[in-house]
Amino acid sequence: MTENQGLPNYSGGQGGGYQPGPPPSNNLVWAILTTIFCCLPFGIVSIVQAAKVNGLWAQGEQTAAQEAANSAKKWAIISAAIGAVWIVLVVILSIAGVFTFGGTISTRY
Repeated sequence: MTENQGLPNYSGGQGGGYQPGPPPSNNLVWAILTTIFCCLPFGIVSIVQAAKVNGLWAQGEQTAAQEAANSAKKWAIISAAIGAVWIVLVVILSIAGVFTFGGTISTRY
């Protein structure tokens, strides 16, 4: 018999071999939440990256799976930051009176 005694050889992949254990957190929940509530374009990028994680892990690509998880987290943070800045900007402009929601302009002749 060979050294691995009939077990499959998990030496391929970018991860440098078979590493048992759960995949890294794919951050899919944060990606979806930031897409809905913050910034749609960057949230979609985050969802795409999060969707790659488990597939890459199942293929034995541990390094690529970790990079995709980190990328998903990064884009979710960017989306949340842009959403927060947008909300603050809208509140400041509303307080300043730039927006007139339902207001009427009266003119006197």
